[in-house]
Amino acid sequence: MTIIELLKGIISDFVYRNQETGYAVLSCSTETGHVTLVGDLASATKGCVLEAQGDWKEHHKYGRQFAVLSWSESAPRDLESIKLYISDYTSGIGPKYAARIVAHFGVDSIEIMDKTPERLIEVRGIGKKTLSKIKASWAQQNEVRDLSLFLLPYGISGSIARRIYRKYKETSIAVIKENPYRLADEVSGVGFLTADKLAMSMGIDENSYVRLRGGALYVMHEITNSGHVYATRKQIVDRAMELLNVDEVRLQATLDDMVATEEIVREGRDTLYLKPLYYAEKGIAGNLKRLLNTSGPLPVDIDSIQDKTGVIYDDAQADAIQLAMSSKVMVLTGGPGTGKTTVTRGIIAALEENGLDIQLAAPTGRAAKRMEEAAGMESRTIHRLLESSREGGFTRNAENPIDGDVLIVDESSMIDTVLMNALLRAIPTSMRLILAGDVDQLPSVGPGTVLRDIIDSGAVPVIRLTKIFRQAQGSNIITNCHRVNNGECPEFKYGKDSDFFFIRDDDAGHISQQIVELTRKRLPVAYSVSPTDIQVLAPQKTSAIGTRALNEALQAALNPVGPSIICGDYTFREGDKVIQMVNNYDKEVFNGDVGLVMSVDVTDREITVAVEGREVKYADTELNELALAYAITIHKSQGSEYPIVIIPLHTTNYGMLERHLVYTGFSRAKRLLVVVGSRRAMCRAVEYEAATKRQTMLKEWLSEAEKEEEHD
Repeated sequence: MTIIELLKGIISDFVYRNQETGYAVLSCSTETGHVTLVGDLASATKGCVLEAQGDWKEHHKYGRQFAVLSWSESAPRDLESIKLYISDYTSGIGPKYAARIVAHFGVDSIEIMDKTPERLIEVRGIGKKTLSKIKASWAQQNEVRDLSLFLLPYGISGSIARRIYRKYKETSIAVIKENPYRLADEVSGVGFLTADKLAMSMGIDENSYVRLRGGALYVMHEITNSGHVYATRKQIVDRAMELLNVDEVRLQATLDDMVATEEIVREGRDTLYLKPLYYAEKGIAGNLKRLLNTSGPLPVDIDSIQDKTGVIYDDAQADAIQLAMSSKVMVLTGGPGTGKTTVTRGIIAALEENGLDIQLAAPTGRAAKRMEEAAGMESRTIHRLLESSREGGFTRNAENPIDGDVLIVDESSMIDTVLMNALLRAIPTSMRLILAGDVDQLPSVGPGTVLRDIIDSGAVPVIRLTKIFRQAQGSNIITNCHRVNNGECPEFKYGKDSDFFFIRDDDAGHISQQIVELTRKRLPVAYSVSPTDIQVLAPQKTSAIGTRALNEALQAALNPVGPSIICGDYTFREGDKVIQMVNNYDKEVFNGDVGLVMSVDVTDREITVAVEGREVKYADTELNELALAYAITIHKSQGSEYPIVIIPLHTTNYGMLERHLVYTGFSRAKRLLVVVGSRRAMCRAVEYEAATKRQTMLKEWLSEAEKEEEHD
C-alpha cells in the first residue's frame, strides 16, 4: 500500500531537468537534510519553498528518492534562496548579477522585479539593453507561472502548461476559458482526455457541441491509430457514448454537423474518414491510375541480362524482369530465399541497358542501406528522396516531382497510407514504379495495408515469387520462416552448421537471464562477433521479457559504467545502442533509425550518436526522442536485417503471439536465429493468425478504376 507523505523544503539544485517532458530530478534542503525528489518538477524554481506530496521509493541505482505526485511552491524568504530564485527564474541574470540585485534590494528584490523593474538600472553592470532582456524574461516567466497556477487545481501538469503557453502566449488563459477543447486540436501532447477533464472541472456542459465533437474526433483518431483508415458510424457512436456518457441522438446529430461542415468525410452510407486519410487514400488510387494509364514498354533480352549478371533465371524470375519492362507500375513480392534481391538486380540491369536513370528507396535507413549493398548503387530513405522539410512536409510533390526515369521501392509493406500518397504525388507521369516487399510481413505501423490492397485489387501487375532456391533451402531460418507463414511449427536441426536454435525455458525471469548470457558471452565467443552484432527482438515493450526490462538488464551486463545522462526511464552512456523513436526532420533521423552513442557530455547534457555513418548531436531537450536498443520490438525491426537475432517467446506475451509477428521477427535474422522460450508460446504464435482486418477502401477504389479502364 502506498503511503502519501508531505515533504517541505527549499529547492537547492537540479540534478536533471527536461523542459519538454516536465520530468526533473532535484535536490531539496529540508529540516532533516538534503533529499532527492523526482517527478514532474521541471517548472519548479531554485530557492523556492516547495511543498510536495508523494511517497518514498528505493531506486536500485540512485538510492532513496521522494516520488512527487503533486506540489506547490512559494517565494523564497532568505537572501541566499532569493539569489537562487532570481538566477534560475530569469534568463539574462546569472549568479553574479543575482547577487548584486540582492545586495542592493535585499528581501525586497522579488517585489522590485515584479512591480518596479526599472529600478534594476540602479544595480552596477545592468544597462538599458540588459534591463530590457530581464524585464521580458521575467514577464514571460510570470505568465507561465500564472498559467500553471490557473491549471493547478484542475490537475494539469507544469509541462503541459508550458506547451500551452508556447502556443497561445499571453492569451493562454483566455483561450482555455473560452474553449478548453481547442487544446486537444492545437497543442501537441494535450489529448482529448486532458482537455475534457479540464472542461468538466470548469463546468462546461457535458452535452455541448464542442465536447461531443472533440470526443468523436478522439475516437476516430484512436481507431486510425490501431491501423484502420476509416471508421464506421456505429463504431464511433458506440465508443463515444461510452467515453462521454451521452445519448446516441446527440452524437448522431454531431457527426452529421461535422460532415456538413466538411470536418470529416462520409463515403457511402456509414463510412467516416478523417480528412487527411480520406484524401491520402483517394490520392493513392488516383495517382496509381495516372501512372497506369500511360504506356511505356521497353525491350529486354533475358539472355543478355543473364550474361551481364551471371545469373540463370527461372521462369518466374524471367517473367518478373519482363513484366518490369512492359509495365509502368508493378509489384514484386515473395518471402525470404525466393530471389527478390536477385530479380531486382536483373531488373536494374535491364533498365540500365535501356539507358534509364534509376532511383532506389526504402522506408527506413537500414532498409535503404541493405538495398544499396545488394544493388551496388545509392539508395535513400523515402523521407530523404522526398526531401522532408522542417515543417514536417516534403519539398518534392506534384509541382516539384522527383528526378529520374524509374523508382524501385523496397520493403513496401511498411509504407502506410499517408506516406504512400506523398510518394505517389511526387512521381512524374513519365516515371516507372516498382514496389518490392514481402506482403506477408506485419502491416505498416501507420494506418492502412497499402501493399496488400494494391495486390488484391488486381489493378497492378504482380509477380509473387514462391520457390525457395537451393542455396536458401539449406538455411533453417528461411525454411522455418516459410513453415511459420504456412501455419506449421518450426523444425529444429541442431548441429554446428545450424543457423536456427530453440532454447526451451518456461520461466520468463530465467529467459531474461539466458538472453543476457547469450548476448554477453556465449554467442560472441562461439561466433566471433561483437555484442553489438546481436539484436534482441521482443514481441512487446512491457513484461519481464519486454524491451524495457531487457534493455535494463542488457545495459547492466554490457555497458554498466561510464559518464551517463539520465532521461526518463533511460540512462545513456558511451557505447550504448540506441533507437530513434520519432521523426526528426531537422536532424534527418527518423523513427526506427538505430545508432551507437559515441560520446556523452555530462556538463552540457549532450550526447553524440553515430547513425548510418553520420554523427548526430542530441541536446538535453531532445534526449526523450531516443531509447535504448539492445532490445527492440519486432514492429520496430521491420525493414532491418541483423547478423544474429535472439527472440524471447513466452505466454507472458500471449496477446501479442501471432503468426505475422513471429514470421517478421524470424526473417530479420541473417546468420543466426536463437529463440528462447516455451513450446506452448511457439505453438500459439504459429497457429494464431490475427483475424482483424484493417478497414480500408483502397482495394475497392483501385478495383473500380480497373473496371472503368476495361470498360473504356
